[in-house]
Amino acid sequence: MAHAEERPARRCLVTGATGYIGGRLVPELLDAGFTVRCMVRRPDAARAHPWADRVEIVHGDPLRPETLPAALDGVDVAYYLIHAMGGKGGDFAERDRRAARAFADAAAAAGVGRIVFLGGMRSGGELSRHLRSRAEVARILLGSPVPTVVLRAGVIIGSGSASFEMLRYLTERLPAMVTPTWVRSRVQPIAIRDVLGYLVGAAHLPPEVNRGFDIAGPDVLTYREMMLRYAAAAGLPHRVIVGVPLLTPSLSSLWVGFVTPVPGQIARPLVESLTSEVVAGEHDIARYVPDPPGGLLGFEEAVRRALRRVRTGDVSTWWGSAATPGASSDPLPTDPDWAGGVLFVDEREQRTRAPAPAVWRVIESIGGRHGWYSLPVAWRLRGVLDRLAGGVGLRRGRRDPERLRVGDALDFWRVETLDPGRSLRLRAEMLLPGRAWLDLSVEPDGAGGSRYRQRAIFRPHGLLGHLYWWSISPFHGLIFGRMPRNLTATAEAETRADDREPAPV
Repeated sequence: MAHAEERPARRCLVTGATGYIGGRLVPELLDAGFTVRCMVRRPDAARAHPWADRVEIVHGDPLRPETLPAALDGVDVAYYLIHAMGGKGGDFAERDRRAARAFADAAAAAGVGRIVFLGGMRSGGELSRHLRSRAEVARILLGSPVPTVVLRAGVIIGSGSASFEMLRYLTERLPAMVTPTWVRSRVQPIAIRDVLGYLVGAAHLPPEVNRGFDIAGPDVLTYREMMLRYAAAAGLPHRVIVGVPLLTPSLSSLWVGFVTPVPGQIARPLVESLTSEVVAGEHDIARYVPDPPGGLLGFEEAVRRALRRVRTGDVSTWWGSAATPGASSDPLPTDPDWAGGVLFVDEREQRTRAPAPAVWRVIESIGGRHGWYSLPVAWRLRGVLDRLAGGVGLRRGRRDPERLRVGDALDFWRVETLDPGRSLRLRAEMLLPGRAWLDLSVEPDGAGGSRYRQRAIFRPHGLLGHLYWWSISPFHGLIFGRMPRNLTATAEAETRADDREPAPV
């Protein structure tokens, strides 16, 4: 038995592998010598990651228990990184309960040796709805026959995390701000590097360990102090921050959603978790997973590392990797005999002298700082209206300014399919009375140029969906009509610039 305890578990299952934490945990486990299996709802999204050819990818969904036995078969350690960040009323909490119970039951039946769950740190005072839900998931998993470790973290500082993006944009965009009282709450942030270290180390815990641990960095700060220290680390002028008692968590989340790219549905649980103190009550994890050489990262160093990644574009995962609450996850109905109802289609085509690879470069870099190649004011207005209605708007941007992969968020779209060099399909995540997609494709024309094709597709829901489509139809010529012409013109201009560039000696 002693030898068995010394031998590390060899196969790990990572759920939520396309999310912010899961996408970074997978390569860490691989580097630590584990065999990794990723359980995802959409295998295509996982196959777009750079580590995809080093792992086994399986389809699975804890809300569909019949998919779990195959995913958990032969697994030594199962990482449960699933949590609903949005939902109406108590719907998300009920989904969390059902998913956790199904996963715990399936793990026990499969003989899994350990479950590792990343939850939220318990704050002083009354827990928010989302922290209560995470605490309930922890109780369900800890009460299962499978030894479980729950790592409770507060604010995670890392490039691309929702907590970091909220802090970054609030500080950078507002040199002076009137803030709610929660900016005076004490929090104990932790660097993403140290979160991943604890997650990997948890795989080696002995089987008798079945409990939760607080994980946090060395600094205890108020959110106000975090903003001021962020400004100093980022080289910004001193920020003027005045707290007022008027903004409730609901109003605060709308304020955060308006100022930052983080939409209100995601901002609200983050804000609610900050209304009370989030400070570690113990550091018992160090008995099993020692602090790294040099110690845990302090707040300023964690910020500097995150900013370096942001500025160099080296952001491997980000908060937008997760599906936006309330957004459609339905694939485009491609069956030509599809009988599910009406599909409205706006189709455009443009021939160009630019070769197909040049057009593809423009297609793949669309959105974000490059824009949408037609009437920017109309796109901005649509984004503002979506934000005011509680949607994601345009501020979400994109993970990488030039390259896309399946599952990436792209302004108020998400990459649904990607055939490099040929076609891109985007699924709308703005608030709509229906489902919408945008198809962009290019193919050579046989004469050195290419042919660009574009389809905007809308599947209405009820009468409101039909009215929506016909009400915006007059604007399609201004928005979708200009895109082919401007996009191909950009490709032609870049081609001419490349032709004028002198060859290197």
